[in-house]
Amino acid sequence: MFRRLLAVLVTLGVILGAGWLTLRRDDIPYEHLEAIYANSDSRYLAFGDDMRIHFRDTGPRDARTIILVHGFSASLHTWEPWVNNLKRNYRVITLDLPGHGLSRCIDNSQIGTQQFIDTINRVADTLKVSRFTLAGNSMGGGAAWAYALAHPERLDGLVLVDAAGWPREDEASESRPLIFRLLEVGTARRVLRDLDMTPLIRSGLEDSFGNPAFVTDEMVERYASLSRAPCHREAMLQLTSGQGERRIASAEQLATLTVPTLVMHGELDNLIPASHGEKFAAAIPGAELKLYPGIGHLPQEEIAEESAGDLRAFLSRRVYGVEDTGLGDLPDTN
Repeated sequence: MFRRLLAVLVTLGVILGAGWLTLRRDDIPYEHLEAIYANSDSRYLAFGDDMRIHFRDTGPRDARTIILVHGFSASLHTWEPWVNNLKRNYRVITLDLPGHGLSRCIDNSQIGTQQFIDTINRVADTLKVSRFTLAGNSMGGGAAWAYALAHPERLDGLVLVDAAGWPREDEASESRPLIFRLLEVGTARRVLRDLDMTPLIRSGLEDSFGNPAFVTDEMVERYASLSRAPCHREAMLQLTSGQGERRIASAEQLATLTVPTLVMHGELDNLIPASHGEKFAAAIPGAELKLYPGIGHLPQEEIAEESAGDLRAFLSRRVYGVEDTGLGDLPDTN
């Protein structure tokens, strides 16, 4: 009996080992990724010999400036619908945070909110942008409100799009996409680190939209490929392990903000519940709140025209006090 059980266990181990080897995926060199995912607007900011931050700078150089910051595991590509809308009237800067997109890692042992704040500052300083409106989605939204607390003198406006920051309730944790729940388990992280994550990435993206039809093969391939840039998987595992530096929002600290603020949130967000958007709007004095029925975690993509229009209205009414005309044509967000 023992020998039969041992044989079964050995056989199972061999099958699992063979499956792991079959699904294992190597890193993709940055040069290869840049050839596919960079464009004519792509620029790189050197932090050191091997540490470069990818950003794009579009629109009139003498116009008001907007800086857009993406969320966890995403890249500046998530903002392309907004960029194409806004760049006629605004200078629009998008960037890949360290360990994301086409940006190298800076120091994964220190990855987190402060590193993201410093990166935003470094890009703005390099481009000689002294004041700007800062918008962030998800983890990038967490970096945006933390930046506003650290550098309020630099901001004309603050836009939080399904922003992170409040502690999760138990029921909210259970509704999150499977890939995020798996990555919080130490054993699962170690097993998944080198494997082909494409099926889980597709599932996570489909859970991130109110309408899963927004998820295309090209989108899934981009997320999967960029996650395999050298050091990116380590960066993301550091962030999901709880070791990456993270700021927790509180009504007391947010009450000190005086910058005009717009809070946007999809009511069907499975990752960060809409109640968190309501908390941001209640905590930040004078903040405006836009809740989008039927929309998920990425309104800048799912309802690009409507959300960009709301941003324009906010900028003209609350931030710059001038009439904003001429919504640009938006491309297909797929």
